[in-house]
Amino acid sequence: MAEGLHPPLQRTAHPHEPKEDDIEKLKKWQEARLERKLRGEYESAVFHLAELVNQNLETSLSVTSVRVDGATNTRKSFLGWLVQPWLARHTDDRASKSNNLQGALYTARGISHILQETDLFHSVDAKIQRSRDHLAREGDVDIVVTTREKGRFYLKTATEFGNNEGSVVSVTGRVRNIFGGAELLEGHYSAGTKTRRSFHGLLSLPLSPSLRTTGQLSLFSQERDLSSFASCSEISHGLKVAINSNWGVHGVHEIVYQAVLRHINNLAPGASVSIREHAGQTIKSSISHSWTKDTRDDKLAGSRGYYGKLFQELAGLSGDVSFYKAEIESQISRCLVPGMSLSLAARSGFLKTLTGPSHFVDRFQLGGPLSLRSFRANSMGPRDGVDSLGGDIYWSTGVSLVSDIPRKPHWPIKSHIFVNAGRLDAMDRTKGLGENLIGCLRKPSISAGVGLVYRFDPVRVEVNFGVPLLASKSDGVRRGFQVGIGMEFL
Repeated sequence: MAEGLHPPLQRTAHPHEPKEDDIEKLKKWQEARLERKLRGEYESAVFHLAELVNQNLETSLSVTSVRVDGATNTRKSFLGWLVQPWLARHTDDRASKSNNLQGALYTARGISHILQETDLFHSVDAKIQRSRDHLAREGDVDIVVTTREKGRFYLKTATEFGNNEGSVVSVTGRVRNIFGGAELLEGHYSAGTKTRRSFHGLLSLPLSPSLRTTGQLSLFSQERDLSSFASCSEISHGLKVAINSNWGVHGVHEIVYQAVLRHINNLAPGASVSIREHAGQTIKSSISHSWTKDTRDDKLAGSRGYYGKLFQELAGLSGDVSFYKAEIESQISRCLVPGMSLSLAARSGFLKTLTGPSHFVDRFQLGGPLSLRSFRANSMGPRDGVDSLGGDIYWSTGVSLVSDIPRKPHWPIKSHIFVNAGRLDAMDRTKGLGENLIGCLRKPSISAGVGLVYRFDPVRVEVNFGVPLLASKSDGVRRGFQVGIGMEFL
């Protein structure tokens, strides 16, 4: 009988038996059906819970205590300092009838938010429970916050890029919550091409329960190679004490006291007489105030919003130098059409000495891809031989039209057309500030060009081709291609 069988043989499976593809489709259908069912049940439960809460918002509840669990490395006194304003607001605000479920929920959410703002916890979960106090009355509840703390120690090595700094090798160490009150102790050491060596040690701590005001104490030391525009190097060691306060929509204020020992050394054989006159050590003791407000949607390549900064410094509390220094900076961005935006930026500053001439280290420097494109870095203004001496008064402004690459709007590379103008001068002591400013405005240096902008978080890279249209004899111009790497561009 086997001899009568010849291939190909017919399929003997049942015609309605499911195939392997059909089984996979059925499995996916069942999973999707189960997912829809679970989603529906979840949404229904959330809806009923929200409805139940809304119907009982006026139910009388009084928060009697707050417990924070899991914060083993954080002082109880610090946690009480953070929580007390929220608890006092709930218990004391009887005129607005906040002693109800709505007030308790608002207090729990506020406490949860302020604990997250400390940056000490991976997770913060707040719950309202019946009070455990034996003397508790009807409606007394506790807020129980369950937390999970972050690690206290952090170490990082990296190769970074700064504002036209080139490559920088750095080591950063950090100890979080060192004394149990959200303090941060940080040490940073770096070695680079222009800033040869740099050390910065910082201790910061909150000064207000809202965490909007912080205090900082820092020690710093750095050695900078200035040979690209002046025939010398600079070594500085200093102490800085700062109070920083965030006023929300009204901006950020910072008050700083600084004491710095500066040393101009390593003079080149061809150093000018002007640089040699400023060689040696000086001490600066100053107090400064800065105000900053930033509403831009993107700090590196904004398409809407504005940025403003005002800086003032008074030196002469002690030390070798005495001056008043002010600087203002602003930028505004607007989207013209989808994929194209216009950016307008301006900066200005002046330095007024109170005794004697200004010192080289304290003066402004201008020029370069970050401040005035198509000019060499820090090469504008007064000059003595090969050395740029800096100036006491300056202004600069720039207009940039930034657009997407055609048919590639998702690329991080943008194209831009720019026009920059500015000038840096020494202050004429025989004239007033207004006359000096008018004289500086009358003789601008101007450049224009095109280029590519690449966003490489956290820095911005520009490759530009530009030409100087107007320039003073002392300005160092840069025709053709120029590359800029930094975080703050004109």
